[in-house]
Amino acid sequence: MDACGVRCHICVNECQIGEGQRGFCGLRINKGSKLIRIAGTSQCGIVYPYYDSLPTNCVADWVCPAGSGSGYSEFSYPSGPEYDYKNLAVFYGACTFDCLFCQNWQYRRQISDGKRMSADELADWVDERTACICYFGGDPTPQLPHAIRASRLALEKTGNRILRICWETNGSMSSGVLRQMAELSMKSGGCIKFDLKTYSEELNIALTGVTNKRTFENFAYLAQMRNERTDPPFLIASTLLVPGYVDVEEVRNLARFIASCGTDIPYVLLAFHPSR
Repeated sequence: MDACGVRCHICVNECQIGEGQRGFCGLRINKGSKLIRIAGTSQCGIVYPYYDSLPTNCVADWVCPAGSGSGYSEFSYPSGPEYDYKNLAVFYGACTFDCLFCQNWQYRRQISDGKRMSADELADWVDERTACICYFGGDPTPQLPHAIRASRLALEKTGNRILRICWETNGSMSSGVLRQMAELSMKSGGCIKFDLKTYSEELNIALTGVTNKRTFENFAYLAQMRNERTDPPFLIASTLLVPGYVDVEEVRNLARFIASCGTDIPYVLLAFHPSR
């Protein structure tokens, strides 16, 4: 333990947390030179689950089994859109970025007054009509131990039935938990959706407070895995078009980066909504 604090390794921030202080995400506290996790463990997550009827407005709906029938019949119930099925949408109330133009800024209130739920309780939300689970937020990264545990429990519960495990994330997690996420999605037919916010590191720091180097490293790592399962697509990229910041040049450079990882990787541009 460094004399200046206790180090957390869940994400790129690698916070060195001083006595009595919290890390960047707000979920880890240094008490008596020990790292106390107030949420994001198998016993407690700050989480808001709800059901979405399929097909839904998923970032990947145009290529995923729920919206397109890709991956039928191993990973999709019908050969077309999964009408009469539902997605378990899991909103996590914390984040590893601090985006200036956050589209889900309400999560900031949830660390103090959010709903607490164990991984077992979350897994119990999966019923016979649940075809997929999508973790988002905020971001799932600060609470990945909770999400990974819930996913494994849910897959055990459903047995051989289709249940895809999917993620929407800024991609800032450590390599160890990334591998666990990837394994769950690869085997279940789910996908990992990376929000590539900017190409420029300087702009990323200006808009989010955090470097994008880890995001690019993790994206490139997952791109190498994608050939293990080409249908349905394993890795999807998205970018929010923030007026005045994320312009044509940023998108062009991001598209070139994605293509360098694989020309078959789906890429979607998201409309900006000024909600803050």
